[in-house]
Amino acid sequence: MPPNTTASSGQKPGKSGRKKGRRARLILIVLVLAIVGGVAYGAFWSISTVRASFPQTKGSITLDGLSGPVEVKRDGYGIPQVYASTDEDLFMAQGYVQAQDRFYEMDVRRHMTAGKLSEMFGESQVDNDEFLRTLGWERVAEKEYKSKLSAGTKKYLQAYAKGVNAYLKGKDGADISLEYAALGFTNDYAPKEWTPVDSVAWLKAMAWDLRGNMQDEIDRSLMTSRLGPKQIADLYPQYPYDRNKPIVQEGRYDTVTGEYSQSSTDSGTGTGTGTGTGTGTGGTQSSAGSGLTNGTEAPAGLESQLSGLYGVLDDVPEAVGVNGNGIGSNSWVVGGAHTISGKPLLANDPHLSPSLPSVWYQMGLHCNGISEKCQYDVSGYTFAGMPGVVIGHNQEIAWGMTNSGADVTDLYLEKLTGEGYEYDDKVLPFTTRKEKIDVAGGASKTITVRETNNGPLLSDRDDELVKVGKKAGVDSAAPDRGDGYGIALRWTALDPGTSMDAVFAIDRATDWTAFRKAATLFDVPSQNLVYADREDNIGYQLPGRIPIRGEGDGSLPSPGWDSKYRWTGYIDQDELPNEYNPKRGYIVTANQAVVDKDKYPYTLTTDWGYGTRSQRISDLIASKIKNGGKVSTDDMRQMQLDNSSEIAKLLVPKLLKIDVPDKDVREAQKLLEGWNYTQDADSAAAAYFNATWRNILKLAFGNKLPKELRVKGQCLYVEPTDSTGPVDDEDDKVRECGQRDADSAQPDGGDRWFEVVRKILDDEDNDWWTTPKTRNDKAVDTRDELFGRALADARWELTAKLGKDLDTWSWGRLHRLYLKNQTLGTDGPGFLQYMLNRGPYNMGGGEAAVNATGWNAAGGYSVVWVPSMRMVVNLENFDKSKWINLTGASGHAYSAHYIDQTSKWVKGELLPWVSSDRAVDKATSDTLVLQP
Repeated sequence: MPPNTTASSGQKPGKSGRKKGRRARLILIVLVLAIVGGVAYGAFWSISTVRASFPQTKGSITLDGLSGPVEVKRDGYGIPQVYASTDEDLFMAQGYVQAQDRFYEMDVRRHMTAGKLSEMFGESQVDNDEFLRTLGWERVAEKEYKSKLSAGTKKYLQAYAKGVNAYLKGKDGADISLEYAALGFTNDYAPKEWTPVDSVAWLKAMAWDLRGNMQDEIDRSLMTSRLGPKQIADLYPQYPYDRNKPIVQEGRYDTVTGEYSQSSTDSGTGTGTGTGTGTGTGGTQSSAGSGLTNGTEAPAGLESQLSGLYGVLDDVPEAVGVNGNGIGSNSWVVGGAHTISGKPLLANDPHLSPSLPSVWYQMGLHCNGISEKCQYDVSGYTFAGMPGVVIGHNQEIAWGMTNSGADVTDLYLEKLTGEGYEYDDKVLPFTTRKEKIDVAGGASKTITVRETNNGPLLSDRDDELVKVGKKAGVDSAAPDRGDGYGIALRWTALDPGTSMDAVFAIDRATDWTAFRKAATLFDVPSQNLVYADREDNIGYQLPGRIPIRGEGDGSLPSPGWDSKYRWTGYIDQDELPNEYNPKRGYIVTANQAVVDKDKYPYTLTTDWGYGTRSQRISDLIASKIKNGGKVSTDDMRQMQLDNSSEIAKLLVPKLLKIDVPDKDVREAQKLLEGWNYTQDADSAAAAYFNATWRNILKLAFGNKLPKELRVKGQCLYVEPTDSTGPVDDEDDKVRECGQRDADSAQPDGGDRWFEVVRKILDDEDNDWWTTPKTRNDKAVDTRDELFGRALADARWELTAKLGKDLDTWSWGRLHRLYLKNQTLGTDGPGFLQYMLNRGPYNMGGGEAAVNATGWNAAGGYSVVWVPSMRMVVNLENFDKSKWINLTGASGHAYSAHYIDQTSKWVKGELLPWVSSDRAVDKATSDTLVLQP
């Protein structure tokens, strides 16, 4: 792939003639390839085609609609700081500047959220569009814009859209982006004007990827075809509260009595009342009368239904994450009593799917003077296509976010009868609507969307789902199956909300009270909000519209025909957990449990992350401040890069005790001797341990899971599901192949699996450690026998991948990051993928490490999610803050700012993040004046 053309440290990108010459030669080389590839299309591109869309960053441009001049100051990395005298001018300029750098990305996003990808990419996207139209994100966003958002927010959205459209005016596709020139080979698509609803709908896509435990809900149900209730419980152990502390330890409930403590400030806006119906967090609870319980086997009909549903979910393009799987993040804040500066330090690194360009866009939005007509002085990370700043700081406070994991989705089994569905012994009519899908280069298609009182019928959107389960694990009171059950989705984001109001309110907040008030507007997605201010206060708030369930706990599909299982309301906003200035002096959020299950009356979810990262961060902070030590900005950065493997600390001592007869395997085993459990990119020990871990998981668990959870292409001979006893004869077994994509198959090796193994580690004869005899291998009966097999299998796997010589092994050679353009970079012609994509990069870090370069153990070693950005905010002096993005400011291939931050990101370096007028002026390379 083309190399990174970033200038070296201390040299401003774009200033070096040598670098420019190198980049020009690179463009010429790629264009030669483009010409060769373009023969098939009867066309070729010139250098002017590549450069046509590069933005103007100097001089002046006249924009109709501005009330006064606006300055756009870009630093050596192309990061813009915008200065205006009114709010409307500020957000209009933001729209213009983001469109300059990222309009193609914005356009793809709005087509995804609207279910209109087929208009750009043709027939291949029809199935995705059908599913997205069924969810109806754009319809909900329209309702939100019309009836929920404040007049001020609407004004900002309109100004932003005006700025985007000012950029589009008079331009054809090739003037906007190289990708549009490529699309011109296959269709006549032309970008349309931007609307305020396009911006609002993006929040729905973000909420979808951060929606909670739907995958676990489906997986638990699918497991019943192969596993019994105790086995499923083994694979979803209880959260280890005794070892990995929750976020809120001194906050909104009485830690002595366990009784909920009411707050005296900030009255809530929620509508929910009453008490939750379950507080367990292990995911193994079953509800009496539930539509499907862990004590009931789901027959093949329902398996097909849920498997089909997962297939549809897995194919939906992810907006910011791996389709909701493994989504995590780190954010923590240390109070001034424990920092060198005497003021708080706040760190954040959200873990999302790698994409090119990065999902984040860095910028500053500054009023020339704060007044009633111009209220913003904020800097940070936002999404191209959305006004405001999502994560960052203003001149008084700073904030970060991580995914809370709150369960805001439920699947409902629906008894379909003719033109309706059963509910409390009555037949109710579907709510229906027609959706027309236009297809580039093909005929349009019209679908009918059906909804029950629980939500849209997802089972209408896949051929397998139409074949509704003929049998389902339901209680004796369930209605007759007839033609089977459908599956409907209840999800908080399908109700209009006020999250866009929250973005602007947080950007304006100047203290804890204002921040918490703004958080009440943050309906979806439910995020952990971490706070710090210049007065040396730190805090945490859980926001969001979080449901209270009647019966059931959301861990399994519920019977839609029974009103007892409906949501009864939402947790009041003033009852959501928060913490302010805890005595310990710091707050850590990394997707662990928010509160202790025994000290909070509501069920937030049954599927927390298991707290491996959060406890490691807490331990690092505690170690640093022990005996009066102080934390620096660079200490926070170093913590973000911590590569320690917690599962290695648990397993390696036992792996080293295994008697290995084969000398080559024994040679590899010795790599683990003296290893410090750090997963650096150049570590041979990390490579071998992770390969061993992957094989332990495969032997102990993966080969025993149903095909719907195993990785595609993995075929096994298994006992037929309808057999009445063990099948000893290999010839009587059936060949069964996995069905799930590599980045979402199980066991994925995350910290849930850490906990699974920890629970049985000392039980050397546990049934999970056994494997049957196969054509190639003898049976395994104990833990140590299985560990011995895994050590050997890992040795031969790495020999095949990395060579026989252990001196050449390294974790980074296995654990590689590929940055891909999310449309034409994955499905376009080979030469176009070459032009748009970058990588590979050899990475350190790993699954459930603080430096969370995630990989899926069932699917391989490639990086599937990353710290999508990193930041450390210094509340003593904001100009001493640091930040980095995964890629660069620009979405234009061969721009100097396409990937100019990536090499530093890979190394764990951070860039200066300045926001004061003087510091910005000093860092400015290019200034563009937008004139009215």
